[in-house]
Amino acid sequence: MNTGRSARPEFADDATAAVTVRSLRVERGGALVLPGISLSVPAGKITGLLGPSGSGKTTLMRAIMGIQLVASGTVTVLGEPAGDPGLRRRIGYVTQAPSVYSDLTVRENADYFARIALGRGGAPRQAADDVLERVGLADRGKQLVGTLSGGQRSRVSLACALLGSPDLLVLDEPTVGLDPVLRASLWELFRQLAGSGCSLLISSHVMDEATHCDQLLLLRAGELVFHGPPNALLERTGAASADEAFLQIASTGREGDE
Repeated sequence: MNTGRSARPEFADDATAAVTVRSLRVERGGALVLPGISLSVPAGKITGLLGPSGSGKTTLMRAIMGIQLVASGTVTVLGEPAGDPGLRRRIGYVTQAPSVYSDLTVRENADYFARIALGRGGAPRQAADDVLERVGLADRGKQLVGTLSGGQRSRVSLACALLGSPDLLVLDEPTVGLDPVLRASLWELFRQLAGSGCSLLISSHVMDEATHCDQLLLLRAGELVFHGPPNALLERTGAASADEAFLQIASTGREGDE
């Protein structure tokens, strides 16, 4: 393991990054959650935001979406300030708690959000068909969302976030509670989306998902302790797994480079 203090990471150029965060400081309930972190999310890639529960992942995502009060710092998303009205149809967001209507069917939710995402100029019914097929829920269209399992409700939220073909997807622990087969199918979908030019920021506390990402952002107690590709994480630590590597880096508080 490299025991010396590593250089700070080289971030993607502001002009080419999907998200640029500079000196972001967030306080919640009188506690300092993010102490002034800087990072970037490259365009057209899958970036994994990893770390234990309480490390600041959701707070960072909320700041990127423009729905989190910040004490200082800047967040730029797709070339605009976070929260800019022009970003509303360019970003898909999936929260930890399913953000769909439990008293509507799967299809009714998809139709409703398709009309919002596409407006009058789109083809909402075809778009709803397509996204339900992509997340494996085409056969559940007539079922009330409230009767679905937790993992299925999360997939309905993901389907609705995909409507309108967003340029950026921000997904807060989208695979929690899913069986291994479904998790693998979703990661295949994420890879297809990135291949089509979509930028994805996906949070997780399951470290074995790190290998599915192009870039990693590892948080510990609000601090960025690693920023780079998965192979660099393993090379830096000499660890056999992402779990072991993160434990080594988190215990020293040292940040990796790209």
